[in-house]
Amino acid sequence: MQIALYQPDIPQNTGTILRLCACMDVAAHIIEPAGFAVSDRNFRRSGMDYLDQVNWMRHDSWARFEDWRRDAGHRLLLFTTKGATPYLDFRYQASDILLFGRETAGVPPAVAEAADARLVIPIRPGLRSLNVAMAAAMALGEALRQTRAAV
Repeated sequence: MQIALYQPDIPQNTGTILRLCACMDVAAHIIEPAGFAVSDRNFRRSGMDYLDQVNWMRHDSWARFEDWRRDAGHRLLLFTTKGATPYLDFRYQASDILLFGRETAGVPPAVAEAADARLVIPIRPGLRSLNVAMAAAMALGEALRQTRAAV
């Protein structure tokens, strides 16, 4: 299981997700350009000393990430408020990559179309969305529950 962040906007959210990945032993990917300088300094406050424990990779563009992903044969699961399938109803595989979009804009249509599945975390009507770090934790928890129980 892996997490990918598409052009993240907020370094504190990214740091929190990197900390989550370190704690859960999950690789992370940051697809640039980000809305901030991608550096340990920007992640230190939220990621604390966990950053040395996470396996993360930077991809300088969506195209480079997609090339890497296709070559590696990973399925891409986009979490989006526009998703059709509730995340709890989906069957995850251990090699999946969970993709989360920009906090301010999500992902463009071409990125959404590249996903093998578009999943939604249902929330109360009238509200926009969850914080991306919270959504990542919920999604990863369910994906790991399904895949690690099978191991």
